[in-house]
Amino acid sequence: MAVSDVKLKHPDRLFIGGQWVAPSTDRRFGIIHPGTGELALSMPEAREEDMERAVAAARRAFDQGPWPRMSQGERNAVLLRWADAIEARADDLANAYSTEIGIPISTTRYTAAALPGILRGAVETARAYRFVDERPATGGKALVTREPVGVVAAIVPWNFPASLGLVKIAPALAVGCTVVVKPSPEAPLDLILMAECLEDAGLPEGVLSIVQADRDVGDRLVRDPRIDKVSFTGSTAAGRHIGAVCMERVARVSLELGGKSAAIVLDDMDMAQVVPGLTRMSTLLGGQACMALTRVLVSEKRAEELEAGLAAAYAAIKVGDPFDPATQMGPLATERQRDRVEAYIATGKAQGARLATGGGRPAYGQGGFFVEPTVFTHVTSDMTIAREEIFGPVISVLRYRDEEEAVAMANDSAYGLNGAIFTADQDKFHALARRIRSGTVAQNAIGPQAGLPFGGYKQSGIGREGSPEAFDLYTEVKTLYLAA
Repeated sequence: MAVSDVKLKHPDRLFIGGQWVAPSTDRRFGIIHPGTGELALSMPEAREEDMERAVAAARRAFDQGPWPRMSQGERNAVLLRWADAIEARADDLANAYSTEIGIPISTTRYTAAALPGILRGAVETARAYRFVDERPATGGKALVTREPVGVVAAIVPWNFPASLGLVKIAPALAVGCTVVVKPSPEAPLDLILMAECLEDAGLPEGVLSIVQADRDVGDRLVRDPRIDKVSFTGSTAAGRHIGAVCMERVARVSLELGGKSAAIVLDDMDMAQVVPGLTRMSTLLGGQACMALTRVLVSEKRAEELEAGLAAAYAAIKVGDPFDPATQMGPLATERQRDRVEAYIATGKAQGARLATGGGRPAYGQGGFFVEPTVFTHVTSDMTIAREEIFGPVISVLRYRDEEEAVAMANDSAYGLNGAIFTADQDKFHALARRIRSGTVAQNAIGPQAGLPFGGYKQSGIGREGSPEAFDLYTEVKTLYLAA
């Protein structure tokens, strides 16, 4: 496969309310392949009139249409047909993902193959979910019910667009909501391909729109009083803005935001076993993942051993063409993102951190947005690279004196999304993990997994996604009192 293999059935149309419609203007987004810096293809850009049409369709479909009133089995059947259609397009979805973001095809094939499981998992959760709970009440009984929250705006980032889109869409649709999805303008391709997969699934009119638009149109979507709930994944800065806007009108909101996740390495570990897991969990998507383990905390007496191992492992990563199956790391997603990462590297050096490997641009791919996998040592907690989310292949190694200091350093962050403790001692893991202020803490770098709650403490967000707990985000609680 190659960039030119991406083919859209409706290249000049927008997917609004389940229909492919002409856009209101002739404006288009250019999709730049980050491996070359060249234009791969273009897509229509939705503007205010298009978003208005999508919101109106979703509101009408929720208030008057059949979807919220269908049986759970009927809704489940539509989602399962959609899952089957996505499964049949897995190769196309993988190719689109590598084209728009530059992630190696070996990774995007795995990601695309997992997409149907998100929908099928939501169906299984819906079958077991307690939509009605009978409880005793004075003078009779009460039915505590969960009903769909209404019209949902799902705002999806560019790094995991299909996956993070579906973890919002699937539970929202399963409980009976209608949804307007705004993909990132950098990465709308795979979500549009998934919309193509809906053509024969039997989704009623108006229930789902996937409308690629820029951030100004997305802001109008968040402010629209017809939107009952906003689900956002992206930067903490954007999340603060969205949360504030939603609170102005008391709209429901869930936020999955940034991270600066810490891995504590205890002295009982063999560093040769630590390095592979750390390397994998710090270079996910070229480091462009909120749950990446980008702060490594190691004792002073074991630091040099781990630093040398990480430097060797990072230096050995094969950087290259995203469509080469042998490539382990491709480019960063955009030129802007590469420049941002390079600015952080310069700041790290200026503040006294030491480069163990990387720090520049690789020899490969001078036309693309490539950055060398980079390891900083002698990093302290007050340095910018230890505090801010870089979103690139840059890892910082910090040294601690004892385990008490390690826990304090791990918690010394505005974020609390992911974390890890490397130890063979499960009792020690449990004792320390309960003290880490983070939504996820894994023993020996096992990362977040489908079907389990994912989300963060502090400025890493509000709410949990990817699990049965996500259904609570898309429902309202109503209590019905029944007389005896």
